[in-house]
Amino acid sequence: VPSSSAMIIFNLSSYNPGPFILVGIPGLEQFHVWIGIPFCMIYIVAVMGNCILLYLITVERSLHEPMFFFLSMLAMTDLILSTAGVPKTLSIFWLGAREITFPGCLTQMFFLHYSFVLDSAILMAMAFDRYVAICSPLRYTTILTPKTIIKIVVGISFRSFCIILPDVFLLTRLPFCRTRVIPHTYCEHIGVARLACADISINIWYGFCVPIMTVISDVILIAVSYSLILCAVFRLPSQDARQKALGTCGSHVCVILMFYTPAFFSILAHRFGHNVSLTFHIMFANLYIVVPPALNPIVYGVKTKQIRDKVIHLFSTKSTE
Repeated sequence: VPSSSAMIIFNLSSYNPGPFILVGIPGLEQFHVWIGIPFCMIYIVAVMGNCILLYLITVERSLHEPMFFFLSMLAMTDLILSTAGVPKTLSIFWLGAREITFPGCLTQMFFLHYSFVLDSAILMAMAFDRYVAICSPLRYTTILTPKTIIKIVVGISFRSFCIILPDVFLLTRLPFCRTRVIPHTYCEHIGVARLACADISINIWYGFCVPIMTVISDVILIAVSYSLILCAVFRLPSQDARQKALGTCGSHVCVILMFYTPAFFSILAHRFGHNVSLTFHIMFANLYIVVPPALNPIVYGVKTKQIRDKVIHLFSTKSTE
């Protein structure tokens, strides 16, 4: 009888695990306070930059175009991505608040993974927008109507939700009877699953393959869009028209490279880079959730004339008041 009651208690405790401990950056614990300073500064830049971008796109009538609507969605997703990870990371670095509850861990994991997959889908939608603008400029407003844009936004948001939600259920079914120490600064699916005392092959299979296949399909569609754009651009009669067409794509290409290059590097290093140190993995994973969200508004601000002019106007009027 005692053994059966012990089993029941074990089952209850395994499905309602106690708090997890987030270590931070393994091997650099003594430098946490100092590492937190640049992270905090980059995070402030990310929040301010994306908020300014959202403000300008909201108040300026001239920026009420499909391209800027997708850009505002990218800014909101970047804010979710960085805010889901950085504040908790800073509390570990500066306050030593290393505990995180199991529901808190699942929530953080969901928003980090969801915003990553959604970011990828938004970049694909933006590539489609540039393709229509350059390859069918006369039909641009009839193809990308407000109704179509809403359908695209709902579609990519729902797709991202359906891809990431199973991760949560795949973790809740696992028993955690060994260590609850996560050698990371935030909760991510495979990192938490590895702590379970059960078979996690489905977690590894789903957690690795499904998001990767989704992101690869986005990259292929983006590549197809840009191949068609380049073909259309080089058919344009004048050099000036070519430069103008390529200029509108420049900022988008920069953002695509900043998003996908470190993403694929991180994924491949996780899977095959067994001699890459854990410290480097975790440091890189932390930079990844804060650097692209900080750089995206800067790239669009510098490269897109409409936004650049509005930012200059915004700050010049403030300084003259």
